[in-house]
Amino acid sequence: MGEIASTGGSRPLVFAGVAALDTIALVPMLPEPDTRLLAEAITQAGGGPAATAAVAAARLGMPAAFIGAVGDDEAGARIVAGLRAENVDVSGVRVARGTPSAASVVVVESRRQTRAICARPGPQPVIDGAAAGLIRSADWVHVDHLGWGPAWQVIRDLPRPRRPRISVDGGNDIDGLVLGVVDLYVPTLAALWRRYGDLDPGGLLAAALAEGAANVVATRGSAGCVAAGADGTRAEIPGYRAAVISTLGAGDVFHGALVAATARGMPLPESVAYSNAAAALSCAALDGRSAIPSHRDVVALAANPAPTPAGGP
Repeated sequence: MGEIASTGGSRPLVFAGVAALDTIALVPMLPEPDTRLLAEAITQAGGGPAATAAVAAARLGMPAAFIGAVGDDEAGARIVAGLRAENVDVSGVRVARGTPSAASVVVVESRRQTRAICARPGPQPVIDGAAAGLIRSADWVHVDHLGWGPAWQVIRDLPRPRRPRISVDGGNDIDGLVLGVVDLYVPTLAALWRRYGDLDPGGLLAAALAEGAANVVATRGSAGCVAAGADGTRAEIPGYRAAVISTLGAGDVFHGALVAATARGMPLPESVAYSNAAAALSCAALDGRSAIPSHRDVVALAANPAPTPAGGP
């Protein structure tokens, strides 16, 4: 495995997990078997939960680093170049020799704003050397379903006062997840139902807090989020109206914005509102990254006193 040069930066927010190259087609309707459709648009862009979250944090003005693995192919080179172009530190990215990078073909239906994804997994993240150093020195580490295991192996032996704060994208089920060390747990409601059973949203949040998470934010798509903290904070934050071409990557943008807002010191309800706004604005493009907004644009939308559900993670 080879190491890719750093883009620099001091104590960035660290994002560990999946990076991919997405090919996205916008069509009027999802195709039937043995049919041919004319696409309204086709584009390629970087994807992956942790990688897109890192790009969102960087766009929102925070130093960000991504830790993961790519193959030694053209897709891998494009993935890394895309992250570097967004000022994301890639010193923790590894190149797996003889292995293809993660890639997806995504078909987005414009009429109903639904999508179908065909994904090819890439190499597993390996965290050692520069990557482990980034994690040990970070204030915040955000992981997706592939980033948790290797990141936790690095963090678990650190004394508690020296551990970075941990944020978890809980949309996908994670084997061995230890909520007692998680500062910010961000699942979907569906993920919480899989974990705790048929409870109402309040009961689901309470169950995650009882398992040890310090803060829980459960996303509900265009309906926004519900959030709770171990300190007694409770909030229900609606989504925001925004132009929607595709919701691809909106959840990942939400995670990056939430870590950025929390690292800035925003209280939980304000952080969630900020993240809802960032995710809604990101839906203005076909891919999951090109419409990620600036901090100024997010603050302007989040200041709207009467947000209306329309798009979101």
